[in-house]
Amino acid sequence: MQTRIMYIENKAGGLTGQARIGCVSFSNTGRTLYYDGKSFQSLEGAGFKSNYYDIETGEEYWISGPRKDGADRLYGEPNPVEVDEDVREEYWTQIRSQPSRSHEAVANR
Repeated sequence: MQTRIMYIENKAGGLTGQARIGCVSFSNTGRTLYYDGKSFQSLEGAGFKSNYYDIETGEEYWISGPRKDGADRLYGEPNPVEVDEDVREEYWTQIRSQPSRSHEAVANR
């Protein structure tokens, strides 16, 4: 399976939700994403501020590639974004170009 570091935000509670930076796997067709034991499929443009849904629960998510400037949240909210330990070094060095922060578990822009 192909993998990629992605921004994952749960939108079940509204416009802003718990967010993470983590490693997402893709099915062979690319139509299904997998993260943290969950399976996601595209809303194909039908979501409101969301683009994927959890197949099991129906909860909506925003899943996208992380931004170099760290401004991943829709409205620039200052809420923390947790960075999974297994992608932390790559995220801070390759995506954010800030290797001195590679020990940080939370990205606050």
